[in-house]
This record gives sequence, C-alpha cells and structure tokens, in this order.
Amino acid sequence: MVLTTFPWGHQRRFNAYADHFRKEFGERIQKLSINVGFTCPNRDGSVGIGGCTYCNNNAFNPSYCKPAKSVTQQIEEGIEFHAKRYRRAEKYLAYFQAYSNTYDSLAKLKKIYDEALQHPSIIGLVIGTRPDCVDEEKLNYFAELSKSYYIIIEYGIESCYDKTLLAINRGHDYYTCVKAIENTASKGIRTGAHLIFGLPGESIEDMLAEAEILSKLPLNNIKFHQLQIIKDTAMSQQYKDHPEDFTFFSLDNYIDFIVDFLERLNPSFVVERFAGEVPPRFLEGPGWGLIRNDQILNKVEKKLEERDTWQGKLYFK
Repeated sequence: MVLTTFPWGHQRRFNAYADHFRKEFGERIQKLSINVGFTCPNRDGSVGIGGCTYCNNNAFNPSYCKPAKSVTQQIEEGIEFHAKRYRRAEKYLAYFQAYSNTYDSLAKLKKIYDEALQHPSIIGLVIGTRPDCVDEEKLNYFAELSKSYYIIIEYGIESCYDKTLLAINRGHDYYTCVKAIENTASKGIRTGAHLIFGLPGESIEDMLAEAEILSKLPLNNIKFHQLQIIKDTAMSQQYKDHPEDFTFFSLDNYIDFIVDFLERLNPSFVVERFAGEVPPRFLEGPGWGLIRNDQILNKVEKKLEERDTWQGKLYFK
C-alpha cells in the first residue's frame, strides 16, 4: 500500500516537528536554550537528593547559557550563536530546558517569562519541567499566555513504569505525569513529553508497550532519547559498578525499534526528535560515534520506506 499524503498533511511517514512548524508559522522557527538557575525537588531535598540518576545538565546546555546572565542577554547571545547555522530563522522560541522550569513561585516565573516574551524576536516559550512542579495557579498563568503566544510545557515522563521511576530517583510516579498532562491540556496549553529508551530493567516489550500507554494521553509533541551514560552522574557510577545491569541499543537495532514504536504511536503526536545528542567528552560506555541527529532521522525515514510503514499504522483508539 502506497500513501502519498498522511493524516498530518504531508508525505513524510511520521508527524514531523519541522513540517508541523512550517504549517503553523509558514517559516522556520528556532529554539533558543535559556538557563535561569532553577533546581528540582529531587535535588534540593523536597522529595529527594541527588537528582535523576542519569542527569548532568552541563551535557546539553550551550556555552552561552549561564544563570548569571539575564534572560535578555541569553536571548541575544543565543540568536548570535544560532545565526551561523540557521540563517533562515528570524523568529525564536525561548527554550527553558535545564532542570525544572516551573519550580518556583508564580511571581518569580512571571518575571522570567514576561522578560523573555518582551524580546521582539521571541514568539513563544518552551518550558521543560517535572509533572510534580505545576499547580492550578501556574497553569492558569500559562493558559493566559497561550492566548497570545506559542506556549508548550514539556514534561519529563522518562518511563511509564513506577519501578523504573523509583530506580532513577525521579521522586514521582507515572500517575503524577498523567494528571499533570491532563490538567495542562484541559486549559488549552500545548503539552509535550520526553521518554528515555533503554533504562535498566526495561525489556523491548516493556518499551514498545509504552507507545499504547502514551497514546491515550492528550499530548501534542513527544521526544525520544536513547539511554546514554553521562559522566559525573549517579548512573555513571552504577554502570562502573555493575555493567551487567545495562543493555544498550546498537544503532541499527535502535532504528528498527523506533520504527516499531512509531507504528504503534498515536498519529496526532508531533515527533520532535528520535535520539539525544551529547558532546563526546561527556559520554561513558557504548555509543554510536559522531553520528548526528539528522543522520539518524534519515535512517529512520529510509527504514519506514523499506518497510512501507508509518506512524500510527498499528494504532487503534
């Protein structure tokens, strides 16, 4: 069976983030990472200490992202940073990625996010956070912003299994994720989710089953990340002590797995990325060399074509 146009309105075999943005805005939109020095409740003792076992935010923060700098300064430096690579981008989303970016008082959040939105090149916010760091008052604020700007709250789900969440020191269960996503979506705020594949103790069958579990949620966007062992993390020490507890995807196996997962995934979900990218100096354990995300994307699309399949082919409501 050959389809020329899929439910998302273009010929690519998955609901691609870049095409979604072109359709919504008519031009390229670039995200600018900003770090304002938030922390997390599983770091400061509120629900735990040490943070997630896999987490080292230094591994993905651009060099210009420093909490000592103002939001405006980071935006200006971020635009300059990206101008060399993305010359067609003229509008930007302020991406608050590091740690939990709703973990403070509403007054503090308003000061930060209102400053970002005052910049003439910023058309919206991407807010990464935990599902236990939102409440009615904060969601009402973001819902009001959503009337005038592109606002999306991205929740770190990481796994749908409570045993895994406990093992990686998340400090919350999967039900907390469900309620936060449902509450966010009910207020008309775009919602995103992040999932890690390959966490210790999860089988291929466990991970594939997450496609059906997540497909029931009112999500707009979703991101995937293969497990990588990052230096200076608790998981790095766990790997050194018990390497037998870890199983890593080869690149070819991961491509096959992603296609299997996509077939089961709700076709309305916009897929932002298939894999994480970390500077080699931060990595320990097996890796895939210097392959970039665009190369992985090409491999996924080639495999979808070879198998004549697409996102949601096996999805049933």
